[in-house]
Amino acid sequence: MLRDQPLIPIEAVKLVALGFLADGPRRYGDLAVQIRQFTGRLVAPSLDLMGSSLEALIVEGLAAASEGKGMADNARLSLTAAGRRALADLLQARLKPPLGDVTRLALLLKLRFLHHLDPAEREVQIAHIAEIVEGEIARLNELRAGDTAAPQAYLDWLEAEIAQLQGKLARLRR
Repeated sequence: MLRDQPLIPIEAVKLVALGFLADGPRRYGDLAVQIRQFTGRLVAPSLDLMGSSLEALIVEGLAAASEGKGMADNARLSLTAAGRRALADLLQARLKPPLGDVTRLALLLKLRFLHHLDPAEREVQIAHIAEIVEGEIARLNELRAGDTAAPQAYLDWLEAEIAQLQGKLARLRR
């Protein structure tokens, strides 16, 4: 099922949590650190990315605690069947151009956890990501073409951005 709505920041954090749990069970504290480090390395710390508590995943039935109950006793968390469905739904969310911090985070999250989708759904998502990258390249090309009197450092920067995106697009298509 392809979602029409793009991921919002709190869903991006949920996607990280569910994705890591889909990779394998984690201790509550380890998962919290892993989420914070992963998102913090990709985008600057942001109040928008302060996700809901991992306890919410348990309450929502997306994760199950074993060897404990939650944060207080550093329970071991595992993904439930409902969590797998939620992960698939989040992985199929639309990306919203242009590639700002949240969209870039969502794109990288999709790429990181795409292996949890079946092959047909994976192909759809890769095609969607390629479409977003193509749009970003077109946007930057228009920006460059519309500002020929700009300083060379600016034009060089745009050229480098375009070349980088073209390289990423080529890798996606392989």
